[in-house]
Amino acid sequence: MAKYFGTENGSVEQGAKVVILGFLICLLFVVYALKLFSLQVIEGAQYRKQAQTISSQVRTIDAQRGEIFDRNAAMPMVINTDSFAVDLIPAEIPQGHYDSVVSRIASYLGISKNEIDKKIVKKDKNGKITSDLRRSYTAVEIRSNVPFSVISNIAENVTDLPGVSWRNKPIRNYVETGSIAHVVGYVGDITNEEVKVMYNITGENGRKVYTNKSLVGKTGIEKQYDLKLQGVQGRESRTIDARGRILSDEPIIEPPQMGKNLVLTIDMRIQELVEKALGERVGAAVVLRPSDGEVLAMVSYPFYDQNIFNDDNYSAHYNKLAEDKNRPLLNRVVNAAYPPASTFKIIMSTAMLSEKAFSSAKDIECTGRVDYGNRIFHCHQKWGHGYLNMREALAQSCDVYYWIVGRDYLGVDKISSYAKEFGFGESLDIDLPAQQTGFVPTAPWKERKFHQKWLGGDTMNMSIGQGYTLVTPMHIANMVAMVANGGKIYRPHLLKEVRDPATNEVIEEIKPQVLHESNIDSSIWREVQNAMRYTITDGTPAFPLNNKVVQIAGKTGTAEVGSLDHWHSWMACYAPFNAPVEEQVVVVVLVEAVNEWEWWAPYATNIIFQGIFANQNYEEAVEALPATVKSVIKDKKRARGRAE
Repeated sequence: MAKYFGTENGSVEQGAKVVILGFLICLLFVVYALKLFSLQVIEGAQYRKQAQTISSQVRTIDAQRGEIFDRNAAMPMVINTDSFAVDLIPAEIPQGHYDSVVSRIASYLGISKNEIDKKIVKKDKNGKITSDLRRSYTAVEIRSNVPFSVISNIAENVTDLPGVSWRNKPIRNYVETGSIAHVVGYVGDITNEEVKVMYNITGENGRKVYTNKSLVGKTGIEKQYDLKLQGVQGRESRTIDARGRILSDEPIIEPPQMGKNLVLTIDMRIQELVEKALGERVGAAVVLRPSDGEVLAMVSYPFYDQNIFNDDNYSAHYNKLAEDKNRPLLNRVVNAAYPPASTFKIIMSTAMLSEKAFSSAKDIECTGRVDYGNRIFHCHQKWGHGYLNMREALAQSCDVYYWIVGRDYLGVDKISSYAKEFGFGESLDIDLPAQQTGFVPTAPWKERKFHQKWLGGDTMNMSIGQGYTLVTPMHIANMVAMVANGGKIYRPHLLKEVRDPATNEVIEEIKPQVLHESNIDSSIWREVQNAMRYTITDGTPAFPLNNKVVQIAGKTGTAEVGSLDHWHSWMACYAPFNAPVEEQVVVVVLVEAVNEWEWWAPYATNIIFQGIFANQNYEEAVEALPATVKSVIKDKKRARGRAE
């Protein structure tokens, strides 16, 4: 009986095991089915995308940079020219033939084999290999800006050049050269450091803008608005195997989109006029609209030709310019700081009137000198100016008058405060990638810097724009604009509009922005304006600024540099006097002390105003000036020619 029941129980257990096993097998099939459904249906799109990425080789197609125009938007100043780049895929070269292929392509390109080797096998300064691409299927650019004739020669012999290919790579063609170089800037290949900074920047389509082959702006507008100019790169994708070899015949192409076109505030007619008026003198000049901050001309001499950076000798060209003692890469309008000299007396006059520190009608006697402490301060007119009120002192640029007003009636704190009110010592906020802030000293600054107390002599020096105060020509232009505007400075800017390259539609327009606004009474501004006009009609620049076309108001400046026979020459003006501010322009000219002294700044300023308001070029403007002024200009030009 026990044996019988044991057998029956064993059968039951065996049956239960079969059922459980069957259930587990069914469950396993259900799990696999669900997973398969998930992989194919739910997550299928994701995995298909990953598979496609893994099996696709994507090559970027360079987008053309946007073009750059002057304010008239008629003809571009900067365009793109078709050119070619030659690439090498090292792994496609049969084993043992690397040296022969590389030597041959090097001879076609007119470069040494060693130049190509350095791009394939990179080493550190100790000779240790940091990157070896000899078995890589990644295309390496070995030369850019290759002419079509060379490409044709390579194409004829391509069967003997495995791994060699070429592609279109537009280069930047600077149609307008000369002084506009400092405004527009130039482009160059992106550096490793720039890639690290800009790699994650994305465009409007969410795609990365910059790669290790990007062409980027290095200076000027090209750099400031690089993202607008870049455009959207296209893509060409092909199917490849695990080793990177191309399997598909027909690529999938997404075409590139050209960058946005930029319209600048610069007027090339005025730019060329100012360039010729300054001539071959180390210095700077700027023309500014005080009503909205638009820069009509920006000239810095010496300048350079940006087109030299289009070839593969970029570093050599840059080093040569960087080592030039006259610093042609420097934009002196915004990146070089100088003592403001007597142009600072405009601020002194405004401060004196606003603070009611000293009556503008009251005279101060100038005997040609001021004895203070153990020093004798000499006025530029050694025999003295006699008795002068404010208007006469500004016109004659009397140092004694402003020494006494600054030292005895204003003081360093108020002078510094008003200098900053005019924007000195602060960023210009102009749309360029680099700019000087200049400097306005204070008494606490001197104690911290030199461990010396601020003295009355320091205040006297500051009162005539000497000493520690430093400004750029654009700061001086803003100062004059503030007077012309009755207490308001607009942010100076170079970009006027952004346009669509296909439709020419304006998609962004730059609006005026107030940079500084003063609450000084309008009557004070009017008195300073009248004093600046009197300076031109009856003061030191009356002869060189004799002009029948337009009424000018302004102030000269002569900054002593190093020795008594070495000066920077300033001229800061606006015109037409008494016209609505919308019709006025500010002109500032600086001629550095490195030039032979000839007091050229006021003469250049007169030529510029004549050319602007009579719609004349440089030659026509010189001929149209009064005969006495014209003869001096021509004599100076002849004398300069003999000196050179």
